[in-house]
Amino acid sequence: MKLNDLEKLKFSDNSRLSFDHDLTRLNWFNIGGKSKIYLFANSLKDLSLFLKTYQKRGKIFILGAGSNTLFDDKTYDGVVIKLGKNFNNISRLNENLIISGSSCSDKKVSDFAMENGIEGFEFLSCIPGSIGGGIRMNAGCYGKEFKDIIVSVQAIDFDGNVLTISSSNISFKYRSTNLPKDLIFLSGTFKGNLSKKEKIKSKIEELKNKKELSQPLRVKTSGSTFKNPIDQSNKKVWELIKESVDINEANKMFGDAKLSEKHCNFLINQGKASSKDMKNLINFIKENVYKNTGVNLELEIILTS
Repeated sequence: MKLNDLEKLKFSDNSRLSFDHDLTRLNWFNIGGKSKIYLFANSLKDLSLFLKTYQKRGKIFILGAGSNTLFDDKTYDGVVIKLGKNFNNISRLNENLIISGSSCSDKKVSDFAMENGIEGFEFLSCIPGSIGGGIRMNAGCYGKEFKDIIVSVQAIDFDGNVLTISSSNISFKYRSTNLPKDLIFLSGTFKGNLSKKEKIKSKIEELKNKKELSQPLRVKTSGSTFKNPIDQSNKKVWELIKESVDINEANKMFGDAKLSEKHCNFLINQGKASSKDMKNLINFIKENVYKNTGVNLELEIILTS
């Protein structure tokens, strides 16, 4: 892949382009090798300039908060793009509509909605990701998903064309949508209902308490590893793992890659786990669950190669 023209790019909004960029600190596992090309894009203008110059000559990976991403130990032979400050804005359009940049954290949007007396966004307070990632995977928890609040999405394709997509043209499924893979989400418009701030705050605290009791926090994890197999079993994925895997034994087998004892669908890097360690643990879990229950688990986290 020739890089001469990319090296000569001049950005106007303090965007940064680098090569052989370390990815370790850009994901919650703190795992990974390098990216051949890394773009930190601070504006739509700079992002468009890069895409039109790059011309899809190699792989493109869009990185949000890094909360559900497992990078490979080897160099990613393409470009990793992360959106910066100009994609982190949020504002109220009218009484119950909010527009948020795609790099805003879900929690930031939940807090903004609460301060403005708009309910329906409380579940976002418990999702450790960004708005762009949430749109991509129809993220959700505690009975609510992005599909319940989204009105429209603004995006740019890999050719540099900007477009707006209405939610009525999006097919939402459990942890997935039919949105094309060659889209970078720029912002989302969301709708809630007017309510009292105190009521919304109380609901957020209730959800946070549930999360605190059931999930490992303040550790190097990427959240739910596998999707609930809603088409194969009535059981939650953690129940299938718990009855199929000896957690104590599994936690002795793959270096610092461990299953959380608090919630076994959460994998943890307890120190210096490699991507290989984590992938071996993932495959071990999948094999044992399938052998014991016949359920073929599907990943919720994203693996890069």
